[in-house]
Amino acid sequence: MTTRPQEAIRLVLQISEREHGERLDKLIASRVTGMSRSFVQQMMKQGEILVNGEPCKPAQRVRYGDRLEVYLPPVAPPSDLEPEYLPIPVIYEDDDIIVFDKPPGIVTHPAPGHEHGTLVNALKAIRPDLQVQPSHRPGIVHRLDKDTSGLLVVAKTEPARLALLEQWHSRSVVKKYTALVHGVVEPDSGTIDAPISRDPRERTKMAVVPWGRPAITHFRVIERFRCATLLDVTIETGRTHQIRVHCAFIGHSVVGDQQYGGDRPFCVPVPRQFLHARYLRFTLPSTGQTIELETPLPYDLRHVLEAIRQCEREGVPCSNRA
Repeated sequence: MTTRPQEAIRLVLQISEREHGERLDKLIASRVTGMSRSFVQQMMKQGEILVNGEPCKPAQRVRYGDRLEVYLPPVAPPSDLEPEYLPIPVIYEDDDIIVFDKPPGIVTHPAPGHEHGTLVNALKAIRPDLQVQPSHRPGIVHRLDKDTSGLLVVAKTEPARLALLEQWHSRSVVKKYTALVHGVVEPDSGTIDAPISRDPRERTKMAVVPWGRPAITHFRVIERFRCATLLDVTIETGRTHQIRVHCAFIGHSVVGDQQYGGDRPFCVPVPRQFLHARYLRFTLPSTGQTIELETPLPYDLRHVLEAIRQCEREGVPCSNRA
């Protein structure tokens, strides 16, 4: 019989209808950030994962309504991440979470080629005593691309991180973005429902592929120009590069996105991809209260819009009219 340390954290997961039939170790690794399949399998051997109160095996298939119990080990002390003071505004903080308004050009957490200057390095500088998993990216429950600005939530405690992860997985979090895309988007609103996975021809990119994971993006037109359209975008899922991939898929790549839009010319200079995470609505882990947070477009993107409107008024030819 397994003897668990008192500090072990108990995580309870309920299997949804769309998860019915998935392999158990793969499912847990996908739902709990920072857990690899090999680590999940090791936990199963040690009796730290139960299905409906019973021991389980990695290849076991889950059923709709199954109740999983995962007993996570005590939080490890912080890793040797280097603290760095960076100009990243904090727009909300309580005992459980901290919400940043991430500027463009900053990576969320360290990765090969980006060992320094990340949001996690900044977090280590301003909150050095945090002990939350995973130790190499403490408290991170979602990410923003390097050149995407906007709201990013970080957990300050391990129970808060697990509660937030469950909200993100269950799609109960409302996530809205502002995006400027090439060409004139004709419908006033629409939905892109197309699965996304790693691009089989170029592994550094994502792509819409039949075998991909479900990905759903809703959009609404805010303003149309002769060569571009300003969109309000809401995502149900949170796949890597989802908005950028979906917009390119329908022929309206995000302005300034060189990875998915190529070197597509534009009528005014654009400093980076025009994508801003402007709004979040979720539940605070300890109180259950719903919180809504919003941040306006940063100066660099407002400047782009002002320049486009000036071109429209002056009748400057559009170099990439769709």
